[in-house]
Order: sequence, then structure tokens, then C-alpha cells
Amino acid sequence: MIGTSVSRQHENFLQVIQSYYQLTKPRIIPLLLITTAAGMWMASDGQVNPILLLVTLVGGTLAAASAQTLNCIYDRDIDYDMMRTRHRPIPSGRVQPRDALLFAIALAFLSFTLLTVFANLLSALLAMSGIVFYMLIYTHLLKRHTAQNIVIGGAAGAIPALVGWAAVTGTLSWAAWLLFAIVFLWTPPHFWALALMIRDDYAKVGIPMLPVVAGEEFTTRQIWYYTLLVVPASFLLIYPLHESGVIYGVLALVLGSLFLKKAWQLLQAPTDKQLARSMFKYSILYMMLLCTGIVVDSLPVTHQLTAAVADNLQDLISVLPIM
Repeated sequence: MIGTSVSRQHENFLQVIQSYYQLTKPRIIPLLLITTAAGMWMASDGQVNPILLLVTLVGGTLAAASAQTLNCIYDRDIDYDMMRTRHRPIPSGRVQPRDALLFAIALAFLSFTLLTVFANLLSALLAMSGIVFYMLIYTHLLKRHTAQNIVIGGAAGAIPALVGWAAVTGTLSWAAWLLFAIVFLWTPPHFWALALMIRDDYAKVGIPMLPVVAGEEFTTRQIWYYTLLVVPASFLLIYPLHESGVIYGVLALVLGSLFLKKAWQLLQAPTDKQLARSMFKYSILYMMLLCTGIVVDSLPVTHQLTAAVADNLQDLISVLPIM
């Protein structure tokens, strides 16, 4: 593992902090947190305890940071060989693997303690299961051995939705599992679009991502199929579960239509990296806005507003002359 144990002196303490911060891959974490928040708002009918919200999001952040740090330790060999990841803290020698491991353990311990004390044991155990699944199932067993790695491994990224629901209720309902399923089905088109963009990097280090082993055309077809699954699945929160209403429904319809359009365009031009980039970026926007729609739709003021509009429409219809 050339270059993975290089020693390098930091110029100052702030650079040390920055290196450990980079170990956590902070750009990934907000997307995980917004699914946690969506689960919390939906579970509480839009009336989340602000302290519980803060603690759960901090606990989720720490758990995700721990998982990403462990991933950086495990993948330090391939990170050194890929241009995109060569400058990460471990392959560049700014952080030693042993120190990173201690950092990851401390983050996981803090996450478990916070969630257990201020939320409940179920949410804490779910957060820890996310770390274990991400490292043991995805990173160790799947990532380097099967092209279906991201399909099965996507469950790790869907667990934060369960953490949010469990933090509020102490249980898991059908709605929680549906939110989990939506994130689970969304992950392949999201990640495969990225894999299309950096296919050569994955091929160089022997990671069997779908575009590497099956080609762009097959990958874009799979992206299309999964998009066809996730968009209808998003409407199940409205019917039959009745967890979300008209505001969410309109947003899900608009977002889903654009998601399908992006996937269709990519299907027609499998080798177009710009379309793959557009699909990847839009997939992030899709999930963030869909979760925002869940939050807004769950608020009591939204229920009052939609009820008032419905009553006014009913009154208007009642006075219209019958033809």
C-alpha cells in the first residue's frame, strides 16, 4: 500500500483539525441528515421537540462521520491510486491509520451515548447498525467483489431515515420502512450516475462498479429501471399510508417527472458524461427537496392551510349553478 503511511508534519493545529474533518467526508453527511429530519417530522406530525431534533441530528452526524472515517482507513490503498481521492488525509500522509481508527471509535461512542441518553436505545442501535452495515457488508464484502455492491450497500444510506423515526416514537412503522425503501431505491441511480462519470478511476483500481463490468448502456438501463421504481414509491406515503398530503404530492410529482426525464435522457446517450453529471447532481436535489416536502407537508400550519382551501373550494362548488 504505497503512500498510505507517509509521515507529514502539519504547519499548525488548524490544519490537523481540517485533516480530521476531511476524514469524515462532510459533503455526504447533510444528505443523510435530511432523511433523518424527514423521518422525525413525519413521525411527530410536524411537531418535533427541538432538543430531540438537535440531539438526533448530532448523533447521526457523529455516526456517519465514524463510518466515513473507517471507510477512509479501509480504502486507503485504492484511494492512493485514484486521482480523485489521492489527496485525502490518509493516503497523503496527513493522518495515520491508527489515529484515524481512534477518532472513528470516539465518534461512534459519542453517537451511541447521545442517542441512548437523549433519544432512545433503538435509535442508537440503528445508528450503530448503519456503521456496521456500511463497513462490514458494503465496504468489506461487496464493494470490491460484486457489481451489485451499491444496490445492497445502499441500505446503509437509508438507515438514517429509520433513526429519525425511532428517535421520536421508539418504534418502526410501515411509514418508516417506506421512507427507508425510497432512499434505498434512489441510491442506485444516484451512485451509478457518479460511477459513469469516474468509470476510469474505478477500472484502474479494480473496483467492479456496474459501468466497469457491464458498460455504460447496461448501467443507464438499470438507472432507468430504478428511477421507474423510486418515483411511484414516493407516492405511497400519500396512499395507502396517508402520511403525506397534497403539498408533498405536488412536489413529488414535479420532482419525479424531472427525475424520469433525466434518466430517460441518459438512457438515450449512455456515454455522455455531462448527462451523467446532470443526473447525479439532480438526484441529490431530488432527495433533498422530496424530504423538505415531507417536512413542510407535516407541519400543523400546512394542514390548517390545506383544510381551509379545501373548505373554500367546497363552498364555491356548492354555490355554482348545476348544469
